[in-house]
Amino acid sequence: MPLTEISANKCFDGWLNRFEHFSSALNCKMKFSIFLPLQANDGHPVPVIYFLSGLTCTDENFMQKSGVQRLASKLGVAIVTPDTSPRGTDIADDPEYDMGQGAGFYLNATQPPWDAHYKMYDYIVDELPKLIDNRFPVTDKRSLMGHSMGGHGALTIGLKNPDRYRAISAFAPICNPSECPWGQKAFSGYLGEDKSTWQQYDATYLIGRATAKTPILIEQGLDDAVLNEQLKPENLIAAAIENGYPLEFGEHHGYDHGYHFIATFIDKHLHWHYEQLMR
Repeated sequence: MPLTEISANKCFDGWLNRFEHFSSALNCKMKFSIFLPLQANDGHPVPVIYFLSGLTCTDENFMQKSGVQRLASKLGVAIVTPDTSPRGTDIADDPEYDMGQGAGFYLNATQPPWDAHYKMYDYIVDELPKLIDNRFPVTDKRSLMGHSMGGHGALTIGLKNPDRYRAISAFAPICNPSECPWGQKAFSGYLGEDKSTWQQYDATYLIGRATAKTPILIEQGLDDAVLNEQLKPENLIAAAIENGYPLEFGEHHGYDHGYHFIATFIDKHLHWHYEQLMR
């Protein structure tokens, strides 16, 4: 699969690169960013963390705003950030920010016109990891991290694929999309009105029925403007408790939904992922 390098920046003795490639899963060109620490650039394969971003974001937001590279370089882990949806003038879109381009919701759409390109689940789970494994010095030790819509993606993908990922963490994730406006709009558009099909992409449903117990860490700001209407972590926590699922959940007064919140707790999450990856 040909890769076109868009940019390369040295950062904390590692390299942050951005690439474009054609995605067979999405039937369009896609961009992703990858940070490789010094160890990887010296030829030593390193574990990899995939970060899934939220609504309106691209592959660049997390790399530019979180400060993740400093500690990732010290620990010796790679970070991969995909885009949040297919993009292009011929790709279906919606005039609002919470549907269409920039809002792929990490699922496989089954309804037209979305089903022609919106197969983000297949892209994240299968196509992109194969590309990364084949083209970059990474090991088979991988984990997932995400924010908001990307937190939803990290939770659902990790819960559905416990054999692929050693850990899952999220910042302010959409925990029960079947029961919130963002999720209901996206699911009805991408998947149709049969709500039984929504459950396969709902972390609260999945965690309540999970048999494998992949470690999960969640951080939530209590001054988050969308906490009560859109995120609904209390539903996820209740389902986890009922199923005996070990879920570590941190609540933080004064923090909102943005990248200042993520930057504050990114080191905690990186250290935690590193411990899980090295087990």
